Amino acid sequence: MISGVEKPRAVSADRFSYPSPIIVDFVRFISLLISKALWFIRYSGRKNIPTDDRGIVVVSNHPTYLDPVWITLPIRKKLRYMAWDEAFEWRLIGRLIRYLGAFPVKHRKGITKSAVVESIRSLRDGAALVIFPEGEREFADGKMLEFKTGAVHIALNSGVPILPVSVRGGNRIWPQRRKYPRLFRRVEIVYHPLMHLPEKPEEVELDKHLEKLNNDLVDIIDPMKREIDR
Repeated sequence: MISGVEKPRAVSADRFSYPSPIIVDFVRFISLLISKALWFIRYSGRKNIPTDDRGIVVVSNHPTYLDPVWITLPIRKKLRYMAWDEAFEWRLIGRLIRYLGAFPVKHRKGITKSAVVESIRSLRDGAALVIFPEGEREFADGKMLEFKTGAVHIALNSGVPILPVSVRGGNRIWPQRRKYPRLFRRVEIVYHPLMHLPEKPEEVELDKHLEKLNNDLVDIIDPMKREIDR
């Protein structure tokens, strides 16, 4: 295993059946209405979201359980999500997220071989693969947790770009140690320009290359470090 990612074997023939676009659009519409009413959601940098049929890895900080919904509402592509495995045991929610494209990972064990295989398959299908490298929600102070390098590794191996996303204000809504979300707090979702990953130089070890790319990604995403260009 390198940097929390197991090397996958050949991709199996089983494929995920994407949900009906009509149902997805309905879920988008309802989710946007609720998010505007309860959290005054607003978006910046939507011009940076690609609209072609190429796969991308969407990487974001993770202050709330609502982040997967919020960040994908404007993304008009097939969607897949890496999600906490225990969420699949929740009634209704588990079935819903699986139907909409989520697949489980054990956040304390890194990205497993089966998750890598599913990721590669999804990116080959032209999907937007959503990954939260922190693995769990942030605390109320808004400081990002450790970013694991699995997302960068998958994007580099697949030859696809990363769409960095910042969720700003989410730490005031539903951080760790809070059972229910606060209402009527503003959240902003910011899409940064695509990050195209350079190949590893021959003289540089893979782990060092991944660490450098990962640090660059953190510097882009971290909402506490960076002023966002409107």
